[in-house]
Amino acid sequence: MGAYGETIERLMAELGKLPGIGARTAERLAFHILKSTSEEAMALAEAIHDVKTKIRPCGRCFNLAEGELCSICSDARRDQGTICVVEQPKDLLSLEATGAYRGVYHVLMGHIAPLENLEAEDLTIAPLVARVQAGGVSEVILATNPTVAGDATSLHIQALLEPLGVKVTRLARGLPTGSQIEYANKSILSDALTDRRQV
Repeated sequence: MGAYGETIERLMAELGKLPGIGARTAERLAFHILKSTSEEAMALAEAIHDVKTKIRPCGRCFNLAEGELCSICSDARRDQGTICVVEQPKDLLSLEATGAYRGVYHVLMGHIAPLENLEAEDLTIAPLVARVQAGGVSEVILATNPTVAGDATSLHIQALLEPLGVKVTRLARGLPTGSQIEYANKSILSDALTDRRQV
């Protein structure tokens, strides 16, 4: 048993399992919780409990949802004919934060990575293909991460969707606004040249 006693040590050990939380941060969080009122501490515990018992995948797009469908899929104002494919729910949140997209999503829950034992069958690719086959979809935007695994996943999905006659696009890549060419790496410059557009 450590210097703080079994109960606090156990809390610190559990907090230390969270990503990005080292021993010192776990210790600070544990003592913050200890100094909190009972109501504040129980509110945190209840929020954690609710996340594990009330949140489930959306029945259509696999985004996080509290009901059968997520808030985006159930929004009649969204363009149901345009599907943006992302790897994880957090990618969806980043795209939503731009306010520039009014279609719907499909969350793959990962990417194809044989070295990590993640194959196409482990992802939600089959339900995506079924959504397109059901009709009403005019465009699928592939918004996987610009990595080797993300590109491989996009190519696999593209090969499955092309015979279905749906327009398949990929997010543009290249120089971010406000950057300077001399500081861009080869990969960014290559993408910027490949994805250039007429002005």
